[in-house]
Amino acid sequence: MCFCALNDGPVFIRLTETTSLGKDPALSLTAAAPGFWLSEDDCDLGAFRELVGRRTDPCDHPLAEGVEHNVPLYDGNRLRSADPVALRSEWAHALLDGPGIVVIKGAFPDLDVVDRATAVFTALIEEERAAGTSRGDHFAKPGANDRVWNALDKMAVRDPETFADYYGNDLLALVAEAWLGPGYQITSQVNQVNPGGAAQRAHRDYHLGFLSQERAAAYPAHVHRLSPVLTLQGAVAHCDMPVESGPTLYLPHSQKYEPGYLAWRRPEFIAYFDEHHVQLPLEKGDAVFFNPALFHAAGHNRSADIRRMANLLQISSAFGRAMETVDRQSVSNAVFPVLLRRRAEGAAEGWLRRVVAAAADGYPFPTNLDLDPPVDGLAPPSQADTVWRAVAEGWTPETLRRELQAGAARRQI
Repeated sequence: MCFCALNDGPVFIRLTETTSLGKDPALSLTAAAPGFWLSEDDCDLGAFRELVGRRTDPCDHPLAEGVEHNVPLYDGNRLRSADPVALRSEWAHALLDGPGIVVIKGAFPDLDVVDRATAVFTALIEEERAAGTSRGDHFAKPGANDRVWNALDKMAVRDPETFADYYGNDLLALVAEAWLGPGYQITSQVNQVNPGGAAQRAHRDYHLGFLSQERAAAYPAHVHRLSPVLTLQGAVAHCDMPVESGPTLYLPHSQKYEPGYLAWRRPEFIAYFDEHHVQLPLEKGDAVFFNPALFHAAGHNRSADIRRMANLLQISSAFGRAMETVDRQSVSNAVFPVLLRRRAEGAAEGWLRRVVAAAADGYPFPTNLDLDPPVDGLAPPSQADTVWRAVAEGWTPETLRRELQAGAARRQI
């Protein structure tokens, strides 16, 4: 197999033998490359090293403040006056063809909102710890960290005001749209790594990153290319994270390595990551977003007293499946009175729509088209359409509750 780069990304060309053309490799080099199936035999550390060894060109990221350790850094305050079309394009390029990661300093400028969310998360951690609830972890020893699964649901029901202020963030919506387009679905898992908490293993993430080698290899190569564009990874810093507290380790440009879902468990790739990863300190309110195919791992908390808390965001395409199930009816009903009051107080439509996008399902399928036919277009209204109509028309909470229940009944399959 030959390796070359095209448009700053990897292409694998497979030499095959064909009965019609004989066994001359020059004649059997086909345009059907890359091969339709990948295996661990395709994992070439030399090719990987060449790919991740490239430099991130600051000229490719004109809206960034600069590039540090191959990662473009953005100033959240300055971005709010930038052209959103240009910004989405720049981020999409960075996540796909560039380093695979962007850091937004001051993404959450209102630190009071971050602190209120932290208080909610801390209370949930303490309650679940007191209840003796076991919390596993994907890539670290169970019990080493404090985890809150389904944190989006729990936060909305516990403190809908804070939920609305937190998820009404404009840059969060903009980067999600840059990678996924509209109709995205947010899920959230809180991770608190306590002093002494060990680092995770280097890995790729959802979807194929959660499968065994054998299961991942069973999917054709085009699915390996598709999987990363269905999810955006994100993390919001809920405290200052100096390097000694163990902020996440990254290997820029590694998302472009096609057989990476089969490579990240191999010892030589693990060793390379351990030697060449980068690590950036974060401040409270900063956010990092990255392609889920980027090799990454939470770092070792070597501090004496920092409980490193991050809100880990898994933002899924409308056309994909989210990591967690979310009771979006409950979330929407909990947040709706806040939306009504904020609208009456003059909240901007864009802010209100961002909160609706975080709370409700923005995609109307799958559904039972006998019960839920498209009337005014090609698709029936989504749950988010119903919630927005309720906000715009000033429905009562009970009316919205009934309509959401009726919509759920129509979508039964």
